[in-house]
Amino acid sequence: MNDETFDDQEMTEDGSFAELFEQSMVGKTELEPGQKIDATVLQIGSEWIFLDVGQKGEGVLDTRELLDNEGQLTVAVGDRVSAYFMSRKGGELRFTTRLGGGSAGTAQLEEAWRSEIPVDGRVEKEIKGGYEIKLPGNVRAFCPFSQLGLRRQDNPEDVAGKSFAFRITQFSEQGRNIVVSHRVILEEERRQQKAELMQTLKEGMVVSGTVTNIRDFGAFIDIGGLEGLLPISEISYGRVDKIEEVLQVGQEIEVAVKKCDWEKERFSFSLRDTLANPWSKVEAGYPVGSSHTGTVSRLAPFGAFITLEEGIDGLLHISKIGGDQRIKHPQDVLKLGQQLQVVVEKIDLGEKRISLALAKDHADEPAETSYEEKAAGGMGSFADLFKNAQKKK
Repeated sequence: MNDETFDDQEMTEDGSFAELFEQSMVGKTELEPGQKIDATVLQIGSEWIFLDVGQKGEGVLDTRELLDNEGQLTVAVGDRVSAYFMSRKGGELRFTTRLGGGSAGTAQLEEAWRSEIPVDGRVEKEIKGGYEIKLPGNVRAFCPFSQLGLRRQDNPEDVAGKSFAFRITQFSEQGRNIVVSHRVILEEERRQQKAELMQTLKEGMVVSGTVTNIRDFGAFIDIGGLEGLLPISEISYGRVDKIEEVLQVGQEIEVAVKKCDWEKERFSFSLRDTLANPWSKVEAGYPVGSSHTGTVSRLAPFGAFITLEEGIDGLLHISKIGGDQRIKHPQDVLKLGQQLQVVVEKIDLGEKRISLALAKDHADEPAETSYEEKAAGGMGSFADLFKNAQKKK
């Protein structure tokens, strides 16, 4: 069979290709201006990107809309993009990701307002209650402080000169009174991200997030689409007294999903679970009978907690501190931050407990003068206890 004999009759008994195409379009709804759809990139040209939009006719999108700040394309053939339907002319469907360009006038801005199509805008300056925004066509608009982002800017002057995508929320007086919002676009993106996360996010997964706020009890982490709590107890295997010494707002970190409750919208994360567990090397690094230098990290009525390394603490029981003399509290003899030579007496891996005793050579060290005048349970100062211990040797 040659090309001359290849015609519609050879293709099918039910009709021509054109008829089949028309039949395939039956039931497809007409696009309305401003309608947002997801389309597939079919072809990329120097000026236009051609899209498969599931309609009769190709969709076209200005190539410049999908260039980054360096002028590089951000999509490839086969990628999916979200775009807004603008108009139909002949067999061509015009789409946009946002309204931009210097030639846009108030008529186009009014259509963008009615169709909820984003517009490009640049923050000109801070004014009373918000910012002055320059829209396409040198049209001026107002953006309240609360509508520029999901959180209010700490330093409003820092955004001057920056460009964002805005949604026109108010259009009146023939374009002389225009109010815009960048926040509604961000909220829409977050809703889409959250819907995607509901299908994929599982407990135990490791995800990337950004520290958005720090409180005494933990830090809030935004993973794109939702925000959850990183409790202070889940930051490190070691003791964390001040979160600000470990994390900063704006810092990007990887966290494990600890709890995922979609019904109550409560999410918690763990940074500790992404780190190597220091207790996995305790037996090899701290065998019974070995001597180590530790730091007094906490004092309790029953003893002192000695940090051997981050995440590994041992207990020096109060009975091991005063020698033959009884003391009422470890603080009568020790102070936070003090370094001691200790010996490992017992290890309980299941309970993550290490029992310690003072090393013999530690008892030979001179007592600190700051404790000489402090009473030790009515039995004399620490200096007296130390001297009595020396006489009994």
